[in-house]
Amino acid sequence: MTQPHLSQKHLSLLAGGVGGAKFTYGVMRALPDPASLTVIVNVGDDFEHFGLKICPDLDTVCYTLAGLENPATGWGRRGESWRVMEAVAVLGGPDWFRLGDLDLATHLERTRRLRAGQPLHEIAAAFCKAWGVKARVLPVTNESVPTVVLTDEGELAFQEYFVRRRWQPRVRGFRFAGAENARPAPGVLESLRTADAVLIAPSNPFVSIDPILAIPGVREAIAGKPVAAVSPIVGGEAVKGPAAKMFRELGYEPSAAAVAEHYRGLVSHFVLDEADADQAAAVRQIVPHVLVTDTLMTDATKRVELARTVLSWLEREP
Repeated sequence: MTQPHLSQKHLSLLAGGVGGAKFTYGVMRALPDPASLTVIVNVGDDFEHFGLKICPDLDTVCYTLAGLENPATGWGRRGESWRVMEAVAVLGGPDWFRLGDLDLATHLERTRRLRAGQPLHEIAAAFCKAWGVKARVLPVTNESVPTVVLTDEGELAFQEYFVRRRWQPRVRGFRFAGAENARPAPGVLESLRTADAVLIAPSNPFVSIDPILAIPGVREAIAGKPVAAVSPIVGGEAVKGPAAKMFRELGYEPSAAAVAEHYRGLVSHFVLDEADADQAAAVRQIVPHVLVTDTLMTDATKRVELARTVLSWLEREP
C-alpha cells in the first residue's frame, strides 16, 4: 500500500505571536484536512487585566485561523472599535494594554467560563468551533506559567516588558514561573507523540517557543521525530518584534544560524530565508536538513505558499 503524503498525516505545530499565527494559517490552508493539524500555543504571555484572563498568543492564533485578525497589526480583531478603552482613559484607568471592544468580548466570556470551572483547553475548542476554525488549537497547559523577563532593571512581567515598556529594558534572561510543575493540557502530549512531523513556527524562540518546551514532557514527546523550524530572523533582523534585540543583548549576533544553534539537538529540519542563503552551509553543521526559500509572509497567499513548500520538502527529506 502506498504511504500517504505528509499533508495527509497528522501534524503538530508549536506557535506564538503574529509570525507564528501567520505560518499556522498557511499550514492549515495547505492541508487537505485542516483537522489533521494540532496547534500547540504558548501561554507564557497570559496575564490578568481588569480582572479578566487575557491570552494574547492563543487569541492571535485563533483570530488569524478564523480570518478575524486585524490585518494592520496582526493581533486583535479586524473592524475593532475602542470606546471602552477611551472611556477607561477618561476615568484615569490603565490604558497601556489596549483591549478593543470586540476583543473584550473574548476575554469576558473566557473569564466567565474559567470561573465556572471550565478548563482553558475546552474554552479554546469552544471558541474555535464558534469561529469556524477546523484545526485543533490547544494551549500548552491550562495552568498559569507566566514568562518573567530578567532585565538590567530587574525582573519584569512579560506584558510589562513587552507592551508597557515597549521592550526597551536590556534582557538578561527569562524565567517561566512554575513551568517545572505544570501539566500539559489534555491532548498536548498525545498530539506530539502521534504526529508524523512537528513544525516550529517562525515565532520568537525565547518567549514564544521556549515557554512551550519548558512544560514537562513536551521535549520528550517530540524526540526522534522530524521537527522542522522556520527562522524568525531574516537578514539579521526579526520580521516582527524583539527577537533580534534579545539575541544581541544575550550576547549572540542575530541570524538564522543563531536560531538554528538555539534549537540544536531539537530540530532535524531548518528553514531559512533566501536573504540568508550564505548561512546555509553553517546551518548544515547544526541541523541535518536545510531549506533555503522565501519565508516572508506578506499576504495570505504567501503564507500558504511557504507552508506548501515546507510540507513538500519534508515529504522529500523526511
